[in-house]
Amino acid sequence: MDNSRRDFFQKSTVAAAAGMMGLSSNTTMAESQESGHQKQEAHQMVKGLTLLSMLQKDGAETLGVKTPAGILDVRAAARGLKKSAPLTLDELLQGGNAAGLYNLIATAQQGSGPRFLVNESAITYGRLFQKPGKIVCIGLNYRNHAREIGMQPPRVPPLFNKYNNTLAAQHCTIQVPPKEISYKLDYETELLVVMGQSARNVSEDQALACVAGYCTGQDFSARDLQLELPNGQWMIGKTLDHFAPIGPYFVSADLVGNPNALKIETRVNGELRQSSNTSDFIFNTQQIIAYISRHFPLEPGDIIFTGTPEGVIQGKPVDQRVWLKAGDRVESSIEKLGTLQFSLV
Repeated sequence: MDNSRRDFFQKSTVAAAAGMMGLSSNTTMAESQESGHQKQEAHQMVKGLTLLSMLQKDGAETLGVKTPAGILDVRAAARGLKKSAPLTLDELLQGGNAAGLYNLIATAQQGSGPRFLVNESAITYGRLFQKPGKIVCIGLNYRNHAREIGMQPPRVPPLFNKYNNTLAAQHCTIQVPPKEISYKLDYETELLVVMGQSARNVSEDQALACVAGYCTGQDFSARDLQLELPNGQWMIGKTLDHFAPIGPYFVSADLVGNPNALKIETRVNGELRQSSNTSDFIFNTQQIIAYISRHFPLEPGDIIFTGTPEGVIQGKPVDQRVWLKAGDRVESSIEKLGTLQFSLV
């Protein structure tokens, strides 16, 4: 085994052990006295890992674990080692079986694991999320963005939503709709919050304890549908197919630290368009979670788009707005979370 692969397994074992130790104090695995099988008694959030989704040859979109030596193909490892483990991020988050993933990683390091490693450059990314319970979005949540469009900061977080048809993967393509439907297409790079525990009437002090991790997301928008139809049609303007690319990674919350102090940028065809920091939030991550949870419960696997900073096309003077078009390439970057890339066709 070469040094890089040995390092992977050493580091992965440490991460798995740390994750097991870091499970919340009310999370236990108890032996059934009658059957001898384990049963899960509480929800377990993943810690210490960076995850992605791999598009397999049969069309399945399954988990990969990012390591210094390559990507651990979770489905291949689970099959080859005859271990049960969550195979998608939705399954991991909603089922709360972080222990199953840690166990698979620990088993893989015992000698046969390298055959389940692949180079990240060789994979096709799948959708990180396929069936989240809720996709909640926050509008107008950066101070400088409010200024650029001439609006007062909102008194409470403005909420809207996207649907699962909008979900798309790293390196996806977004098809430009017919011009009679929409042509005023705009980018919105956003920090994505991923829930790992149920939250109902949660306090701001406890809100971050319910977060499993974070991603780079894009709240792609059709401004003419959103703002120019009678009474405004935010739902339509935000929910055309593939209008929510997410990726390339899900990074567990413990590796990110403070979500309210992350650099965030957008480039279009290599040109820097947005450059800000989540410290410019009007409502920080804790406030957003607490506010939403007062109105309806947030569940494991739910995702929250936290708003976009200044620099969007809509914020420019009318005579300077050049809307996105087929052939454009968009890059959305957030500190510690990687760069999401997609193009328009």
